[in-house]
Amino acid sequence: MKLYSYWRSSAAYRVRIALNLKQLSFETIPVHLLKDGGQQHSSAYQALNPAELVPTLVDEQGSLSQSLAIIEYLDETYPEPRLLPQEPFARAKVRALALDIACDLHPLNNLRVLQYLTGELALDEAQKLRWIQHWLTLGFNALEQKLQHTAGQYCYADEVSLADLCLVPQVYNALRFNVDLKSYPLIRQINHNCLQLAAFALAAPEQQPDAQL
Repeated sequence: MKLYSYWRSSAAYRVRIALNLKQLSFETIPVHLLKDGGQQHSSAYQALNPAELVPTLVDEQGSLSQSLAIIEYLDETYPEPRLLPQEPFARAKVRALALDIACDLHPLNNLRVLQYLTGELALDEAQKLRWIQHWLTLGFNALEQKLQHTAGQYCYADEVSLADLCLVPQVYNALRFNVDLKSYPLIRQINHNCLQLAAFALAAPEQQPDAQL
């Protein structure tokens, strides 16, 4: 199993956590999103993933893109520990929390969006940072309220789920961009609880073979 990844990619971070939780061996194939004009734009990688994004997972079945699709595939193929509840309503609630982060929040601080802001739209670094902080704050405000109705030790009750795999990388981004998290006690506590688990700690960006500290 091979994971085409970039150390700071939130989407790749989610998949690394899932692979670690399920104790699956995998080879990391670094795809540097900044070197050489962005290695994700190379013809070789574009042939593997036409969207030119990471991650891409390759196993004996073929290649898969989109982190949530990859994680659901892993969950169905290697069902222990389960990352989506079996009960339909609980499963939908977990998916909704994950999608709040992965679809509504994360794309607004994605590298290619930020490059467009500072490139074609000519925003300066301070303006870019305000953009990031605005959208992260808006998203975290809503997420904190939702977690009041679902959280236990983790995002949904007391079992790690797909939602936690999305939350932790997004908190990492927020801290990186100096978002004040004091108004989000549930988010901070869940993030702390997750990071006590080896699967999350080993998936952290700084622990990756291509990390540049």
